[in-house]
Amino acid sequence: MSTWNPIPTRTRPENFGPMKDASAHARFKGPCGDTMEFWLYLDGVHIREASFTTDGCDTSVACGSVAAHLCIDRSIGEMKAFKPEEVIEVLGWQEQEESHHCALLAVRTIGMAIKDYEARLKAEEEAQGCSQDSCSSECCESCSSPCDSPKDSVSLTTLAGAGKIKQRILVLSGKGGVGKSTVATNLAMAFASQGLTTGLLDVDIHGPSVPKLLGLEGEHLLSEGPNLLPVELGNLKVISMGFALDADEPAIWRGPMKAGVVEQFVQRVHWGELDVLVVDCPPGTGDEHLSLKQALGAVDGAVIVTTPQEVAVLDARKAVSFCKAADIPVLGVIENMSGFACPHCSTVTPIFSSEGGRRMADDMGIPFLGSLPLDPKVGLDGDAGRPRLYAQEQYFGPVLQALGAQLEGATA
Repeated sequence: MSTWNPIPTRTRPENFGPMKDASAHARFKGPCGDTMEFWLYLDGVHIREASFTTDGCDTSVACGSVAAHLCIDRSIGEMKAFKPEEVIEVLGWQEQEESHHCALLAVRTIGMAIKDYEARLKAEEEAQGCSQDSCSSECCESCSSPCDSPKDSVSLTTLAGAGKIKQRILVLSGKGGVGKSTVATNLAMAFASQGLTTGLLDVDIHGPSVPKLLGLEGEHLLSEGPNLLPVELGNLKVISMGFALDADEPAIWRGPMKAGVVEQFVQRVHWGELDVLVVDCPPGTGDEHLSLKQALGAVDGAVIVTTPQEVAVLDARKAVSFCKAADIPVLGVIENMSGFACPHCSTVTPIFSSEGGRRMADDMGIPFLGSLPLDPKVGLDGDAGRPRLYAQEQYFGPVLQALGAQLEGATA
């Protein structure tokens, strides 16, 4: 195969175009609107040939061609660690923002093609009567494609599938500072306290709060083979960017880097079997949210957190609109910091304008799950890293019951 050389003009490189008898194929349209298509030919677990097409710009053509060239002779395991930065390094375009998006598009499409190949292999094994779920040692001995993985292993192709995570709930706010992480943490702990195997995924890359709230600041990301291992707190499993950074270390990353981390946190984490995954999303409605939706494959619903004042409600409305555009069911709105709960007499006194969350829910035709006041105990325990469960208490209990009713209705 000839060596790839950068092509400055809009021409077709040698690896441009469909491939006959391909082992794997994928077609993906990125958030930027460009579509890329990849064909791979694999000899066992190694890629021997790769080709692509794209309707994008010259940068998309260059990134696709480089990515296809870099695939050659790599194994499936190596390609699962393939990063857009490798493509950009070959091109020498580190300072061009557009190249990051196009390189990410190429890498994602190749990843989807590899998943297609793995799905085909699994279908062939099942057709031969040797599936991972019902495989016996006798079957493996006679099968032309022996099963070499333990029965309880977690493959990247099924981590975000319905067989591994039964329910996926996003916690969104549209803006920061409204207590979204506190709500997400309490929701996850409430589910876990009910005996549900629960995952808590903190994808607020620039401001991860979950490790502090749960007293897990000293924990670090660990791996087992290609998979990351969540930190376990009883039957609550937690993943956060905070486990990978020092306390004062910022994540100074562009969009493609953040998208790659979000994808890994979903697909490379050994979650195992989960009854529910609660996702603490970052503020806004940007790259991380789109990457999250794509990596999860399906989302059962979103909880919108706001505070009563109009400046917070305006951004919360955008989060609702994002959910509708992304085809994510909105389970309801929680109004946090609805008033100050006096620690002496338990009287709740409004500090901001009152019931902004309820009015927004009524106006947008979505459920209102309830209000949570400002409770000094919440702040003190959060700062001290003492996990405190409010599910059984006066305010959080009704919110959880309302959410449970919405979940039952969504899955009925």
